[in-house]
Amino acid sequence: MITVGMNYHVIPGKEQDFEDKFAAVVDALNAAEGHSSSTLWKDVSDGASYLITSEWSEEKAFTDFIHSDAFRQVTDWGKEQILSGRPVHKVYRH
Repeated sequence: MITVGMNYHVIPGKEQDFEDKFAAVVDALNAAEGHSSSTLWKDVSDGASYLITSEWSEEKAFTDFIHSDAFRQVTDWGKEQILSGRPVHKVYRH
């Protein structure tokens, strides 16, 4: 099992758009092979900073997901409309 931490910083004023989009992304995550659960966290000292923690059965399952069309569609939209910078992902192996 692995946990993936996905760090995002959004354009000020786009916080609700990001949160709403995450609700839709959860459906794609839940349909992904090897995905167990995901949680969206918001930084209380910087309301435009978010962390998504995601549990996967193995790193290959996560890698397959981030190379999927579903993930690409979400990230393309985010890069153009929502994010203030490049996301940072970190894999934690158990």
